[in-house]
Amino acid sequence: MSLKSLLMGAVATTALAPAAFAERGSDGQVNIIYWQAPSTMNVFLSGGTKEVEASSMVIEPLIRFDENGEIQPWLVTEIPSVANGGISEDLKTITWTLTEGILWSDGTPLTSEDVKFTYEYCTHPEGGCAQITKFEGIESIETPDAQTVVINFASPTPYPFAAFGGAESPVIQKAQFEQCMGAAAPTCTEQNFNPVGTGPFVVDEFRPNDVITLSANPNYRDPAKPAFAKINFKGGGDAVGAARTVLETGEFDYAWNLQVAPDVLATMESVGNGELMTSFGPSVERIMLNNTNPDPALGPDERAVIRPHPFLSDPVVYNAMSLAIDRVLLAEIGYGAGGQVTCNWIPAPAAYNSDTLTCDTQDIDAANAMLDEAGIVDTNGDGIREKDGVPLSILYQTSTNSIRQDYQALIKDWWSQIGIETELRNIDASVFFGGDAGSPDTFQRFYADVEMYTNTFSGTDPQAYLANMLCDKAPSPASQWQGENISRFCMEEYDALWNTLAQTSDLEERARIGRELNDMAVTNGAMIPLTHRGDISARSNTLGGVRMNSWDSELWNIADWHRTE
Repeated sequence: MSLKSLLMGAVATTALAPAAFAERGSDGQVNIIYWQAPSTMNVFLSGGTKEVEASSMVIEPLIRFDENGEIQPWLVTEIPSVANGGISEDLKTITWTLTEGILWSDGTPLTSEDVKFTYEYCTHPEGGCAQITKFEGIESIETPDAQTVVINFASPTPYPFAAFGGAESPVIQKAQFEQCMGAAAPTCTEQNFNPVGTGPFVVDEFRPNDVITLSANPNYRDPAKPAFAKINFKGGGDAVGAARTVLETGEFDYAWNLQVAPDVLATMESVGNGELMTSFGPSVERIMLNNTNPDPALGPDERAVIRPHPFLSDPVVYNAMSLAIDRVLLAEIGYGAGGQVTCNWIPAPAAYNSDTLTCDTQDIDAANAMLDEAGIVDTNGDGIREKDGVPLSILYQTSTNSIRQDYQALIKDWWSQIGIETELRNIDASVFFGGDAGSPDTFQRFYADVEMYTNTFSGTDPQAYLANMLCDKAPSPASQWQGENISRFCMEEYDALWNTLAQTSDLEERARIGRELNDMAVTNGAMIPLTHRGDISARSNTLGGVRMNSWDSELWNIADWHRTE
């Protein structure tokens, strides 16, 4: 749904598919496998998609984005607009009305105080909230009564739906988390592993980086849902093994994020036990460039904090690195029809997809010439170029899976052809994308020169996602290594332009500014985009109700999942 339609009051009317069951828990157990195992059920303490997905079965936002990217009321009665009085004429307030009768899983009522508390929890200056950009621009939240939430913005806010919108910005219970504010947040193990929620399931047991068992929430608002009484949520392993458990052996009903070679997946699907599902959202496999110095000789609180990087701060170096990459080949071998070449950080929605950058042609000779002309040459004959005496030696890290290791091997070879030495490192996904502030191996710590992964955002407006590159969003010891500006990119002009976006309501102008922000981040060394990835998952033939969604959690409508035979 367009921003204009939302503001003017045209509310999404897509009907939710009726469930094919009539009694809660009547379909027994559903088995789900995520080969990247969640490390917490608190999305505010992890920027990892696996945590967002797992927790979405338990804790919920005020609104969700359906499979078409349209906003659906979830815990509220309607979508606020100027026309219905929910958004003020000056675009500085939005008023939400909570649906009557929604209970937390412990039987207590959801109230406006829980919503206000969630904002206070995430914006606490010592909390290190991983989702803090969702609350950017909020000045205060008022709770005139138990069902009413009034969000006040510091300035006119044309897109007021980032806070409490989608799986990355859920509501948590004040009563459970009020002793977990600020620096205490990561110490609250019971709360972080077993959150009280309003969703269709509750956690029975959470084993970090392993298995989660869940049961139907006895206080869920629809007495006929969910159909499944239990969830066995297995984490760990690899993408190939996860795909096999659904498509070949039938051990599991649903497998997520199948980063497996297309021909391998096709062979598995031919067995006939299940089917692959693909949808395209804004997911991009990219190489993040460290804008700070990760030198191990520095102290643990100085690594990835001190600026600048010894050579990745030079546009000649990162442009040559990009030019040496054959993106067409990467997309073909990695994802087949599920991957497309992209030069952009924001490839979707289409209005935000910039057409000013080109990167679909590899040119090793041009990359070498570029470095030669800049005087970045090999002075001692060891095959490695130097800049100001520093060898272009790179530690390149990513999570462990076959496609990413194929990407790494190819890119290492291409970079060697332009005089850049590359050491490859892969880290178990549960650790790499984990929320452990003490681990040196998380993607937030970024103790490497470059790292590769995919990220995305909820909904179809990228304003909050574009805020990830604001200077003050860089992870650091002060934020307990949480924050969404993973590359530590910092550009005053970018921050100023983002502030303009946040105050712009015209749809075409918002899209133009968004494309300019995209170009600014890519051309100034935040990242090297590689592949616009479709989301690929698999479901068993006996699992119904699944509606593949690239704009929210894939488990967004798990209350409607059911057994078909």
